[in-house]
Formats: sequence, C-alpha cells, structure tokens
Amino acid sequence: MSTPAATNRPPVGFWQIWNMCFGFVGLQFGLALQNANVSRIFHTLGASIDDIPALWIAAPLTGLLVQPIIGYCSDRTWGRLGRRRPYFLAGAILAAMALIAMPNSPTLWSAAALLWLLDAAINVSMGPLRSFVGDQLPSSQRPVGYAMQTTFIAAGAVIASLLPWLLTQFGVSNFSAAGEIPDTVKLAFYLGAAVLFGTLAWTVVSTREYPPDALAAFEDATSAEPLPPFPAHLRYKGVLWCAAGLAVFLTIRLSQSDARLHLLAAGLFAYGAIQLIASFSRARNPVTAIIADLLTMPTIMRQLVPVQCFSWFALFAMWIYTTAAVTDVHFAAQDTRSAAYNDGANWAGVLFAAYNGFAVPAAMLIPWMTRRLGLRLSHLINLVLGGCGLLSFLLIRDPHWLLLSMVGVGFAWASILSLPYAMLSDSVPAGKMGVHMGIFNLFIVIPQLLAASVLGFLLKTFFGNAPIFALLIGGISLLLAALCVVRVGDVAGNGRLPK
Repeated sequence: MSTPAATNRPPVGFWQIWNMCFGFVGLQFGLALQNANVSRIFHTLGASIDDIPALWIAAPLTGLLVQPIIGYCSDRTWGRLGRRRPYFLAGAILAAMALIAMPNSPTLWSAAALLWLLDAAINVSMGPLRSFVGDQLPSSQRPVGYAMQTTFIAAGAVIASLLPWLLTQFGVSNFSAAGEIPDTVKLAFYLGAAVLFGTLAWTVVSTREYPPDALAAFEDATSAEPLPPFPAHLRYKGVLWCAAGLAVFLTIRLSQSDARLHLLAAGLFAYGAIQLIASFSRARNPVTAIIADLLTMPTIMRQLVPVQCFSWFALFAMWIYTTAAVTDVHFAAQDTRSAAYNDGANWAGVLFAAYNGFAVPAAMLIPWMTRRLGLRLSHLINLVLGGCGLLSFLLIRDPHWLLLSMVGVGFAWASILSLPYAMLSDSVPAGKMGVHMGIFNLFIVIPQLLAASVLGFLLKTFFGNAPIFALLIGGISLLLAALCVVRVGDVAGNGRLPK
C-alpha cells in the first residue's frame, strides 16, 4: 500500500478557531472559582493558615498524575466523537458535578476530597483541549489559536472571579455563619457548573477532528521518533533519587521539621522509583513510554522547564495566599464570620477578575510585541511586570490601588498561557502532541507541589506566618523565571509570531 502524499495542513477560519477554543471559557470558569474561593471555603470550614497549602495539594497532584496519562491515551483514541473530544465531554460532566457539590461540603475534608475530583476532571479536559489546537491548526495559525485560548481563559476567569461580589450587589446574602458557606459562593459555583458544561459541550458538537492517518500525512507534522532503549545509567540515577528522598525524609523526622516537607521527600523518592520501574521493564507500556518521552524531550521544552517552574510556583503562591493576605493586611480581618473578612474575600475575587481582565488587552498586544521583540524578550518583559505587581502588595495599603498591581500580573498571566506554547508547538511530534503537552504540564504542577510543601514552612519559619510574604516570594520567583527565559534557544521564524 502506498503512503499518502504529504499535503499542507489547510488554514482554519476564524469561527472554527473560535469553536475549538470556546471550551476554555468553561474550564477557566471552574478554575477561577476554585482559585478565588477554595481557600475561603477551607477557612470557613475551620482550616488555619498552616493547613491551607497542604489542603491545596490536590490541584497540582491531580495534574501530575492525570495529564500525562490522559495525553498518552488521547493520542491513541479514535471513535465516534474523534480523538480529543471524548475527554472534553467526560471532564465536563465530572467537573460540573464537583462544582455543584463543593460549596455544600459539610466538613473540611469533604471539601478537600471534592477539590481532588474537580481538579482531576478539569485536567481530563485541559490537556486534550490544548493538544486540539496543535492537531487542527497549521504552524502559522497555532500562535493565533493559543492567543484566542488566552482570551477565552481571561474572559471566563473575569466573570467567575467577580461572581460572589456581583451577586452581593444584587442582594444575595454574603453572610457566613459558623461553618456555613455564604450563598454568594454557592450560587457562583452552581452557575459555574452550567457554564463549564455548556461551553465544553459546544466545542464537542461544533468541531470535527482529523483522523490519525490524515494528521500523519500533513507535511508540517513532525514525525515521532521510535522509543529509544532506556540508558544504562537510568537504574543508577533512580537509586540516587530514591536515596535522596529517603535522606530528606529521615532528616525531617530526626529534626522534627514541618510535616509538610514530607511531600518534598516523597517527590524525590517517586521520581527515582519511576526511573527504576522503567529501567527494569522490557515492555513498552504507558508508563515506560511517558518516561522515555520525558527523558528525550525536545531541546526547547527542556530549556523552558525552569521558566515554567518559577512561573507556576509564583502563581500558586498567589492563588492560595491572596485571600488571606488581602483580608489580613488590607481589611484587618481574620474572623471568617466577620463582615470585614467576607468583604475582603470578595475583593480578592475582584482582584483575580482584574488580572484576568487585564490579560485580554495583554493577549492582544503580545503578537505586536513578539513581531518586534521576539518571543523570548516579550516573555521576559511580561514576567518582570508580573513580578513587580506581586511585590507591590507589600507596599500598597489601600485595597483599591491593588488593581494597579494586577495590571502587571495580567500581562504575566497572558504571556505564561501563550508564549511557552508558541515556542514549543513546532518542536512536538504530531503523533505525540497529547503526551508531550501532558509532560510539559508536569513542569506546571511540580512547582505547585513544591510550593504546597515549602511555602507554609517558609512563612512560619521566617515571616511570622504572615500570608502577605507569600506574595513577596511569588514576585521574586517570577523575576527568576524572567532570567531563565534568556537561556531559551531560537525557535521557528526567528522567535516571532506570524503577522
């Protein structure tokens, strides 16, 4: 049988790109409700500042476990709904159920369990939806696709983050009795469930996918290399990583350090364990295939790893500590039943809406920036703006002026959501788009796991448990991410987005 002649991947119209990206409105609606309100829910159900990072571990850990596996599976799926769309639908159903249940949690631990379900479900849809753009668009249109994703992400997040505050303006009760979630938060989560399911369902019914053989025939598809044999030293490295994990664990136990640091020890040991498992395996299965792709990731992806790690460490610090920082410093409230606390928590939601709102014009400016400055310098500038925005929280006392801080954070957020993917997409094999996006996601979730394990320890040990200093650490982390951008090599088109 003759091999089909390679053809150009046809360009896609504006409304087709719109439809394939529209599901991101719902996904970010769910994530924004989570980011702006889950710490508030945990506080209301009795969690202390010390507890918050550990309770948030569900978010990064589910991404670590789910996205590479879902990416691997979606690369090999083909049925009536296509390749990626079955995952959009499954994730939408589970996430909507979790959003409805979470604000009705009777206990702290049930809320934590529902956060696991919510984040796992969102990740089931998130990875395939990012891969969908790489599947459907030619190289010249992928930056446009990722920029549109950023616009939809920002739009969904603005509305979702504002919802409790807006509902208060319309007369919905923002009062919180002991252990009772306010009605504003409950109704916001119910609306979020409807939006998440509706937008992803729209993407499922309004789009079509290329079958695997058609994708492979496009001449702009990067061919997937066969899996190489695992290097001989992999077993030795696995033993060293496991030993490092055990050494950290023993040090923590003997010194009676913060128990949350056990997560760091577990991460080191787990990384060594998967290398040992792969080194002894002779079969090619999902685990060994993912590990092989991790070890042989494209150069651009490898260079982007520290950029992603510092960026998402900062974002995670902002998400889990902004509510506590704003209520504590700018509203002088710690009692979750007080009006001042709930007003401050609503204002934190407004700030989250603001940075997502500022990300919309930022996403429109980024293509102009990259045409003149290139991808690397544009990303560097935007990360510096974000770092300065977080650092300014320590200087500003009027909560309204924090909106200015969110301008810089919005530029960084828009850049983080688009430019690393624009740098990466042309170097990823078409047949492994899903698994590579899943692996790239590891360097989003690993720094969040690190933040969950060390942020509480750092605040308690060096900063008197004051949550405002988590934003100081986040700002410094974004500035370090900007420095790491300098190391990223040239990408296709001299590092510039197409006009």
